[in-house]
Amino acid sequence: MMKFYAAAFTAVIALCATAPAQAQTNLKWGHAYETSEPFHTESVWAAEEIEKRTNGRYKITVFPASQLGKENDLNQGLTLGSVDMIVSGSSFAARSYPPIGVTYYPYIFRNPDHLIAYTKSDVFKELAAGYEKASGHHIAAVTYYGTRHTTSNKPITSCDDMRGLKIRVPDVPAYLAMPRACGANTAPIAFAEVYLALQNGTVDAQENPLTTIEAKKFYEVQKNIVLTGHITDHVNTTIAGRRWAKLSDEDKKIFTEVTQEAAARATKIVQEREGALVQTFKDRGINVQEVDKAAFEQVVRAKVPLEEFGYKQADYDRIRAVQ
Repeated sequence: MMKFYAAAFTAVIALCATAPAQAQTNLKWGHAYETSEPFHTESVWAAEEIEKRTNGRYKITVFPASQLGKENDLNQGLTLGSVDMIVSGSSFAARSYPPIGVTYYPYIFRNPDHLIAYTKSDVFKELAAGYEKASGHHIAAVTYYGTRHTTSNKPITSCDDMRGLKIRVPDVPAYLAMPRACGANTAPIAFAEVYLALQNGTVDAQENPLTTIEAKKFYEVQKNIVLTGHITDHVNTTIAGRRWAKLSDEDKKIFTEVTQEAAARATKIVQEREGALVQTFKDRGINVQEVDKAAFEQVVRAKVPLEEFGYKQADYDRIRAVQ
């Protein structure tokens, strides 16, 4: 009998030794950006850091370059359950809660520092809360994506030079404001297909930050970079509502702190890269053209007022007032 108990006790000890201390939850984190971009590298850092700070309770795999679908698919995936976390712009969040899209109205931000100050303001908190109530999903962090400029087959020195130009913009209302105010024709081609569209002449131009123009190699198929600076862009790290609701308060704190640290790291990288890229493009023989941004802004405000997109003047004014 004693031998039986001893054997049973040994078996229990062995089972406890081989069983994990606690169950591990596997999460999918998707985005549309290349592996060389900080939106990916810092997401990978964050995934590893969350696993470490939660003692392995969460294992997060990051899927770059639209592996889990294009940006619209990723946003839908938060609700459908095909993805747990994403990096995506407020332009897509605005499909669930239109007021948050006011941040894409051209020239609303003076510079990247103004954008970052906005992300710490009461107006941001209110807009993010409105999005969460409408969609169920939680914006955990915001990263500066870059200041959007225009690339083109032909030189552009003024708004009038864009008249009749066929330009690719994301399929989001506020992105249309500047091109349409200047008389361009817009084409909502998927991000992953832009290079080919430029190469085969489906479109004559596109607009993106300098870092994206570099990463996606648009400069190979466009010889002019026009520093229109029309949108100071950002992306959100968003967590699916069903996943956020299951996190303990302690884990919510960890996810928030880590994703915000990652956002700050990525923002710093983007700003540093932007600072060097103008000269890099010039060295490659690309025509980099300065323009009168105040003149562009004046045309946009006159021809495509923000109310046309359903945005609130009060939100615009509060964001402009952020210091």
